Amino acid sequence: MRITAEVSLYPLRDDYIPRILSFVHTLREMPGIEVLTNQMSTQLRGELTDVMPAIAVAVERSFADGAPEALTIKIVNADLPIAEAPDLDLAD
Repeated sequence: MRITAEVSLYPLRDDYIPRILSFVHTLREMPGIEVLTNQMSTQLRGELTDVMPAIAVAVERSFADGAPEALTIKIVNADLPIAEAPDLDLAD
């Protein structure tokens, strides 16, 4: 089953940017998933059996030092084209 997920990491400390970048780089290293990052979140797309373990690895690495962090995840059971802008024309 192909899924699309959106994740956002919120390190609860002053030096949050390196933590977020490390998290995103870990996701990009994972095979079998498409990763797209913007200013607000990171979207992932691929097989459920690839996306979920990739998130688990990235979370485990990020949480390893015990510093407080929050992670939000949204998952949809659809293969959304994350690299394309959505059609927002309401006239259709």
